[in-house]
Amino acid sequence: MLTTGQGEATADWLFFKYGAVIAGGLGATGLVVALALQFRARRYYAWIYWLAVDMVSVFGTMAADGLHIKLGVPYDVSTPFFAVVLAVILAVWYATEKTLSIHSIYTWRREAFYWATVIATFALGTALGDLTATTFGLGYLASGVLFAVVIAVPAVAHWRLGMNSVLAFWFAYIVTRPLGASFADWLGVPHSLGGVGLGRGVVSLTSTIVIIGFVAYLAISRKDADEKQDADPKAVSPPPGPPRHRRPAV
Repeated sequence: MLTTGQGEATADWLFFKYGAVIAGGLGATGLVVALALQFRARRYYAWIYWLAVDMVSVFGTMAADGLHIKLGVPYDVSTPFFAVVLAVILAVWYATEKTLSIHSIYTWRREAFYWATVIATFALGTALGDLTATTFGLGYLASGVLFAVVIAVPAVAHWRLGMNSVLAFWFAYIVTRPLGASFADWLGVPHSLGGVGLGRGVVSLTSTIVIIGFVAYLAISRKDADEKQDADPKAVSPPPGPPRHRRPAV
């Protein structure tokens, strides 16, 4: 949620300060560099993985906002469009690999499907958050509260009702996007737009510092890493946790 909020605030700050061309160029460059580092890594590195997530957040926000601001596509059109794109990616991923579990991502192709899905979820989340906040007139705070309630659905359903873990994960993963973006907008936009008025730059900088703190903790503690997989790159069993390049033993 922090990366979503940070990406929302950063993308908006860059757009209003430097314009669409420069902001888009910076976002695309950051995305390419971060994903190149991620795909070249032969094991999981917290800072590389989360840098890629953050750059995807910035670029995904720009993609959604670009359709609306530059091309005039309304949010009630872009939101279902990105939802269809996401559904198609997931359908092709499942048809090709027979699984959508993140614990099975140990080949280049599966990781490509994963990052395509992540980009689509960020674009969808940005558009959906703006749809409820502006088009439906709920405002940013009410939208954030709405998605906070929605994200509890897969948590409770998995915990108490036996919802499939893969379905629960992607349900929650997708909802983190409009949830984080809505609260970031609420904190950053001026009072005239229903926000707290801290400024997009302040929200971006503050959330970046917090993210760096969390990522540093993960990098040092390695609580989210699978030490067995890192020690044996030819292990057959797929790694739990964030994607890393693995191939089954031949």
